[in-house]
Amino acid sequence: MYRWYVLAALLAAALAFAPTAGADNDGEWIPLFNGEDLDDWTPKIRGHEAGVNYNNTFRVEDGLLRVSYDEYDEFDELFGHLFYNGVFSHYRLRVEYRFVDEQVPGGPGWAFRNNGLMLHGQSPESMGLDQSFPVSIEAQLLGGDGENDRPNLAVCTPGTNIVIDDEIITAHCTAPQVERTFHGDNWVTVEVEVRGGDVIRHIHNGDVLMEYYHPQLDPGESDAAPLVEARDGELLLEEGTISIQAESHPTEFRTIEIMILEP
Repeated sequence: MYRWYVLAALLAAALAFAPTAGADNDGEWIPLFNGEDLDDWTPKIRGHEAGVNYNNTFRVEDGLLRVSYDEYDEFDELFGHLFYNGVFSHYRLRVEYRFVDEQVPGGPGWAFRNNGLMLHGQSPESMGLDQSFPVSIEAQLLGGDGENDRPNLAVCTPGTNIVIDDEIITAHCTAPQVERTFHGDNWVTVEVEVRGGDVIRHIHNGDVLMEYYHPQLDPGESDAAPLVEARDGELLLEEGTISIQAESHPTEFRTIEIMILEP
């Protein structure tokens, strides 16, 4: 009953000020990755304290931000994330990325050519030592295997829930409404539009592939429960960190840019 009470309140508020697709977006693109170093970024890898870049997983080489596994013998469930320092609420995020090389031995099958943009996340310092993923909303980056469809830009929800068609979605991952698969090692550019606690959109070539509303903490999820308690029971996520993933497949990022939007 509590969850549905919260949903009713959120939907009532949405009627008053839900943004619409195609709204004007003022501002300038600001690089978060400078092409030279990882200043202003903080790694958090499972089993290690925040700030420890275990096995040089995240690095800058030849002007690229690389998620690398050449210093690993086995993956050993060492899921990692690289957080940009700061908290963001209303913005557009644009990244240019590609998957390269082979998955590290021991990486799970679902993590083949898999990375993600973690939005409205918790801070790396607030994560548990053995926590695999930050409580956040993920715009999933998924590469094709050369044969089968693997639709890019799904939404995944570690420790969170979202609303689609007036219904709370509790499934961990939800497929994009418009499916596109990208095979090979070509560069792919995607955008995410985040409007506080109202709406999040996943975009490719100007097309909205995924749209959902009212990102919120899941009070029944173990990693999220302490955050809910610290917020006195408030579930709606209106801001948070931005991070990229290290889920066992080497990935390169050429640009990571943000445009701050007016609420």
